[in-house]
Amino acid sequence: MAAAASPDRAHRLLVVAMDFDFYRQAHSDLTYADIDPAGHYGAAGWREGRDPAPWFSTDAYLEQNPDVAQAGVNPFVHYLRSGYREGRAISRSQFADAYYAALANGDVPITAAERSAAAEHFDARFYQTMNPDLAKVGIDPLDHFLRHGWREGRDPSFEFSVADYLELNPDVSASGVHPFVHYVMTGRHERRPLKLDLTFRQAALGRLQSFEGRLADARRWARPIELTQLGVLAEALANAPARGLHLTFSHDDYSRSVGGSQLCVQREAAEFARLGVNHLHVFPANGWPTVRSGATRTPMGVLLNGETVGSFVPHDITRALKSYHAEGPRSFAIHQMLGHSSRDVVDIVRAAGMNAGYFWLHDMGSLCAGVHLMRNDVESCGAPPPQSAACGVCIYGAARSGQLREHELLFSRLDLTVIAPSQVALDTWREGSDFGAREALVLPHATLVPSDEPPPMRDGPLRIAFPGTPSIHKGWPVFNHLANRFAADPRYEFFHLASKPATGTTARHHHVAVTVDQPLAMRQAMIDLSIDVALVWSLWLETFCFVAYEAAAAGAAVVTSPESGNVAAFAADSGHGLVLRDEQALEALFESGEILQLSRSVRRPGLFDLKFSRLAAELAPA
Repeated sequence: MAAAASPDRAHRLLVVAMDFDFYRQAHSDLTYADIDPAGHYGAAGWREGRDPAPWFSTDAYLEQNPDVAQAGVNPFVHYLRSGYREGRAISRSQFADAYYAALANGDVPITAAERSAAAEHFDARFYQTMNPDLAKVGIDPLDHFLRHGWREGRDPSFEFSVADYLELNPDVSASGVHPFVHYVMTGRHERRPLKLDLTFRQAALGRLQSFEGRLADARRWARPIELTQLGVLAEALANAPARGLHLTFSHDDYSRSVGGSQLCVQREAAEFARLGVNHLHVFPANGWPTVRSGATRTPMGVLLNGETVGSFVPHDITRALKSYHAEGPRSFAIHQMLGHSSRDVVDIVRAAGMNAGYFWLHDMGSLCAGVHLMRNDVESCGAPPPQSAACGVCIYGAARSGQLREHELLFSRLDLTVIAPSQVALDTWREGSDFGAREALVLPHATLVPSDEPPPMRDGPLRIAFPGTPSIHKGWPVFNHLANRFAADPRYEFFHLASKPATGTTARHHHVAVTVDQPLAMRQAMIDLSIDVALVWSLWLETFCFVAYEAAAAGAAVVTSPESGNVAAFAADSGHGLVLRDEQALEALFESGEILQLSRSVRRPGLFDLKFSRLAAELAPA
């Protein structure tokens, strides 16, 4: 290999060969930094994987030339001095296409007067919060937006959408002028529309995928499953350390997935473990959005006492259970039927020597493949008659008859006791079905117990939290709209409490992960943050909703809608919150400031502990 170039010669080579404009624009943290590009790349940039020109990829050159990487020399300098003579291959920068496209479009010239007008309407805090990738020293948010951000679809404020403005004003789009500058200089005086007047429900309908498309995706995403030998399951059962057996069915692996129903199965398993009873869990090895029918050869994952045994077809599970002769109590609970057929479940249950068991109403999957009972995933439907016009316009309508038929077969063949976590859930289920259940009862997942712990009090803005997964059916768009609209309002602070942060929000993320070992993590987070209001604006009929109880236990007021099922019942009946008629009434409370009456300092709430139920372990024979 040729000797490395001297520092002075290397710098001169870089000055001649580098594309300084490209270097700054491709690496946005350098766009407005006061640096010498050649000096920066020579000292640090190449080690950070930055590209010096659109036609040269630093990382690709080092990967294709391990001798250069091992020598620890600057790859671009190496290529300029000797690599090109040796015929070494080079690759384009991953940023080249975007850079050339920007050159083709040309920069939109902006005068000092236009920049000043734009600054009056530009929300720097919103821009920085919504674009955390730009949180670098030396980057001016307004300059970035005016030069690059608008081309990348970034918005300058909550009120203005670049994409919508261009779509609503085709003459502006055709002219090639800067859309935001056009608005502040001309469009606002002409009362041009800033955003498409779409609700989040309308936007969701625009993205709605057919049920057939979801089935096709499930087939496409299904991973190959290598079936385990039957003897492995038979041996595991024979060597199970406890007595008896509690058998459960659900739609996924509760030991790996996170959610309310998964936590219920985990707690149920833990309760039977404390009773000294073995727990066998059966779930589809690949997820499936509806029930199956008949005797299938669907690969089923199997857990025994929380440990993975393998994947087996239903027939092999029945064979293994027929050979299981250990003494002790036996029971079973069906938590979810998605991915199962009634025939398979019945065969497995009877092979284990049982016919009477429990059926949980964690959702309304026994009434429809749309387990949340939301018409087209945006509006609560209340389970109308299967042949109604309402079902005819819903993506789940065609699949509903099969869902009902499989559950009717299940209830006709097994002696099932229905367990609902709330009266609302049980009433809804009874109104929507005529299954022949042996018995139906209410067993809440948790209850509130007064605590001696002193409640936290603090001064300052009202703290509003969205606890949990940021999904539409949980009301995330409603919360996010408020968080973004009132981001600069000094009266409010918004928090998102979840295991993972969400994009496109000004709400501050706080990591929270509820597990069997940390069942009160959400409650504790809301106490530590002194959350005043928990927005639990569920669009579907919640059968229970842990976060509503966790919020009340932490002293937060639960604010919800009439559609939220047990959340609305809990908030109204217990005095732990407020039920508002719709999103407009909710937003009006924030506009007027009336929501401030729910602050801790005004309400002086107490704290509660949560007493969790033992689930099916409370009912099954010991």
